[in-house]
Amino acid sequence: MADGTKAVVDTSAADGAADEAALAAAIDELADGTARATAAGSPAKKDGGGTDSGAAAGTTDGEARAARPTAPAPTPPAASAPATTAPAPAPAPAPGEPTPETTAPLSVSEIAAELASGDAGTGRTDPAPAAAAPAKRPPRDPQPTHDPRDTATLPQTLPAPQRRSGDMIGHRYRLEECISSTETFSSWRAVDEKLRRAVGVHLMASGHQRARKVLAAAKSAALLGDPRFVQVLDAVQEGELVYVVREWLPHASDLAKLLSDGPLEPHEAYQMVRQVTDAVAAAHRRGQAHLRLTPRCVLRTDSGQYRINGIAVDAALRGLGGEGGGGGGEDAERVDTRAIGALLFAALTHRWPYPEDRYDLKGLPRNLREVAPEQVRAGVHKGLSELAARALLDHPPHHAEPITTPDGLARAIALMPRIRQPQPELPAFTNPPRHNTHALPTAPNPTRVVAAPGTAPAPVVAPVRRSGRRLRTVVKVTASAVALGAIGVASWQLVDHLRTGSTAVASPQASSTSATPTAHTATHDPAPIPVKDALSYNPLGEKADGAASLPKAIDEDPASEWQTNWYSDAFGSKPGTKEGTGLLLDLGSAQTVSKVTLKWSTATTAELRMPGKSVGNAQTAKPGDFTVLGKKAGTAVEYNLDSPVTTRYLLIWLTNLSKNPDGGPNPGKYQAFLGDVKVFG
Repeated sequence: MADGTKAVVDTSAADGAADEAALAAAIDELADGTARATAAGSPAKKDGGGTDSGAAAGTTDGEARAARPTAPAPTPPAASAPATTAPAPAPAPAPGEPTPETTAPLSVSEIAAELASGDAGTGRTDPAPAAAAPAKRPPRDPQPTHDPRDTATLPQTLPAPQRRSGDMIGHRYRLEECISSTETFSSWRAVDEKLRRAVGVHLMASGHQRARKVLAAAKSAALLGDPRFVQVLDAVQEGELVYVVREWLPHASDLAKLLSDGPLEPHEAYQMVRQVTDAVAAAHRRGQAHLRLTPRCVLRTDSGQYRINGIAVDAALRGLGGEGGGGGGEDAERVDTRAIGALLFAALTHRWPYPEDRYDLKGLPRNLREVAPEQVRAGVHKGLSELAARALLDHPPHHAEPITTPDGLARAIALMPRIRQPQPELPAFTNPPRHNTHALPTAPNPTRVVAAPGTAPAPVVAPVRRSGRRLRTVVKVTASAVALGAIGVASWQLVDHLRTGSTAVASPQASSTSATPTAHTATHDPAPIPVKDALSYNPLGEKADGAASLPKAIDEDPASEWQTNWYSDAFGSKPGTKEGTGLLLDLGSAQTVSKVTLKWSTATTAELRMPGKSVGNAQTAKPGDFTVLGKKAGTAVEYNLDSPVTTRYLLIWLTNLSKNPDGGPNPGKYQAFLGDVKVFG
């Protein structure tokens, strides 16, 4: 083993110690240069082509570890399996011994090539083990080991922040009254000290798992910008507190309060479900959902408009919905559609459509399942009952197709015949008191004289005889006047008959017909005249006033309103301010008008005018070119004309507007809202 070839090729030797000694001797020979002499004087190949691998075995520390034999595994003698055990570490060189890199005659690449050729010549198939990979360093990342946006590490139950009435939130909102409180959040009525208006505030601990979702839901709801929803005004995380500020409607009543007196009338229930469905469908088209639509969330204002509170935010506060609190997808649409069906069911039956009692409403018996409102209460509107069943139930009665999306519900409502508002009931007719026909209306009442004690009362006889004489005198005078009148009329007719001209004959006929409208006006029921178009009349301004909502004034829907532009000051309150603005009604052609009715949301003063005979274009004429027919102030006004007029255009000239409340749109501004206008002939 002077050349060391066997130490590399023959790995099946039983004595590991002998191989170690042979390997050490080969290394010593390479150090003394004997390996070169042996290689020069020995044959080039041994054992059928084996190469001289002794030099390779002592070149580098890595190759030395690769060439060192391992303990043989117990394998059958007929088969030689490659070694699979990890190589043992090489012994450290002795002190003063040169390193393998200084004594090796070949480079590392050349040694690897020699070893490869040697293995191929000897029929060895196992490759040399690779050098041990360096140990991995532990990462030195200064960033936290978890994502701060990951809310899974936050506590699921964290108590709501403790606050009292009078506390300030964000150095701006002063808490006044706690409306509701749960384990995780509380809701308050507060005052915005900066804008001096009432607001609603939700409070939650910022360390709660839902806090981030509540903020995201509030911001997405604020971007919705739909006036049919209660607006989110602010959403802030401040220290250990998260608060959401919303609009406050002080004069609105929620649906639960409206149902406290009983079910709604069909017209009111129709208005509620139509307005709520249109709003929710519009929100879903923009990727938003409510997911917690209850009677407490549906508010009715004084003008009859329904507004929805808590879009996305209520669900996020209670752990419902997706990342932004809005939910989305088919499940969210079905949840909101079923909630609208439950609202309509409760409005028609005054019962909650589930076995539990909720929102001051009694639940249904547990044995009642999949029933329509008309099966719970008699006299329910059939069309609305079917609509509620299709929206609420998965299997509506009579094999009707269920409605699963707000858009589908809105289409179904549009296909229904519109339910008209019932006419107000007239008071019961009572017979007028009967008067004494024997007494004159002008006769004074006899004065009762109280006799002194001990004297008999004087009989009252003379006044009766005096009344009888006066009555007979009046009858005689009346009979004489009637007789003289009859003689005069007969004489007049005789003279007219003798005349041949027609001018004199036509005169009495004209006088008789001139009295006809007065009698006709007193007994005739005014017929409605349709208004063809509504035009903005603003000759004193720069642009049309309320042009976007003009059709809403004549659409026969009191819930939709024509809104004027808002003004900072009342008309004529300061020098240079406008005197008024107006709405011009076009009847299409000249019509005979006897009455006009208006319904305002807020108290408004307006004049009814008609264009004069010299007016060519009514829309460009000045206000002084119109004739004033009447002036009224209030919310429900009626212009009754003593004498009907014939005109094509009517002008509603507004001279005084109401100031908007602090909690509504455009607070502190002057504005008018016209919900309905009707013209009668």
